[in-house]
Amino acid sequence: MKPMNSTKNTLGQIPLSIWMLGFVSLLMDVSSEMIHSLLPLFMVTTLGASALTIGMIEGAAEATALIVKVFSGMLSDYMGKRKWLAVAGYAIAAITKPVFAIASSSGAIMSARLADRIGKGIRGAPRDALIADIAPSHLRGAAIGLRQSLDTVGAFLGPLIAAGLMLLWANDFRAIFWVAVIPALLAVALLIFGVQEPERNAEVQAVNPIQRKNLKRLTSAYWWVVIIGAFFTLARFSEAFLVLRAQQSGMALALVPLVMMLMSMVYAGTAYPFGKLSDNMSHIKLLVMGLLVLIAADLILAHSSHWSMVLIGVILWGLHMGMTQGLLATMVADTAPADLRGTAYGLFNLMSGIAMLLASVVAGFIWDRFGADYTFYAGAIFCMLVLIVIAFRKNLISLDNKVD
Repeated sequence: MKPMNSTKNTLGQIPLSIWMLGFVSLLMDVSSEMIHSLLPLFMVTTLGASALTIGMIEGAAEATALIVKVFSGMLSDYMGKRKWLAVAGYAIAAITKPVFAIASSSGAIMSARLADRIGKGIRGAPRDALIADIAPSHLRGAAIGLRQSLDTVGAFLGPLIAAGLMLLWANDFRAIFWVAVIPALLAVALLIFGVQEPERNAEVQAVNPIQRKNLKRLTSAYWWVVIIGAFFTLARFSEAFLVLRAQQSGMALALVPLVMMLMSMVYAGTAYPFGKLSDNMSHIKLLVMGLLVLIAADLILAHSSHWSMVLIGVILWGLHMGMTQGLLATMVADTAPADLRGTAYGLFNLMSGIAMLLASVVAGFIWDRFGADYTFYAGAIFCMLVLIVIAFRKNLISLDNKVD
């Protein structure tokens, strides 16, 4: 095992364009989370939606984003260009933000969420592959972790701003949704003018990734990453249910978005350290640790709806995200050929998207039929099943090897 560099030295080696991509993600997440941290409350209190409806909308929206990534990832491999696909995705997301401010029904919200997530899907795989292209291989985990940390800084600033404006403007949801348009537009501008895409290596030819001979180059180690990622998504349904659980705790309505801020603070603070750790540690061991943390979060959230227990569960949920999300992205990059990384991220997210749709709908059904406690108990049980699968697949140790 190679010695770990100091955090300062490692950060100094990360290319400027990765920092810029991180700040692009930060700005867009400020915009998105200003809306999404309030959306479940807006739908329940203003539009009269049920938990099942929210679960269906959240699941469909996230699944749409992840499924669209398949096609954008493949297209970025075929074109040999990734930046402008990412620009298109961010632009679509920015354009949809005003729709939330004028929506008057759950159907309108669902349409806006789907369009917003289509934009996310278009940008996601090309952006992730672009980071893997730019980052030195020995710093790949740290670079991905840095981008996710900056992304998640936006994810806690968004709810914080939303909560402040809720208090200032007497719970005026629609006015806050209009404010969210501003950072979205800034994100698009920063991506256009602040990120430089590297020239494709002359030895790496543009390929048609959907040809059978190219798909066969995706190794069994890569497909195990896809399977594990889907299982992780099944075990971790939409964070919208954390917001609903916080509402049950008796918090003031204006303060409920701070729950998402807390989770995002923990995620932001841990994504980079764990990303850096993944460059020097067994990936499987780190995945197992993340699952154990998620089990603890689910059990705590199921056990009590008291605000103090909800906050502890949310903190552990954010820790799990910091431990695993960048790690899974790093494992995709490590196990896929460089010229097929866009496709690899797309297929990975296709399976995760299907899992997210299923998990969120089932969670909403359990919540409405049996209550919140059983929803989180079900999540913990599924985590345990994933641990059993990992325990009986001893050959997963091969996932700690890189393919460059």
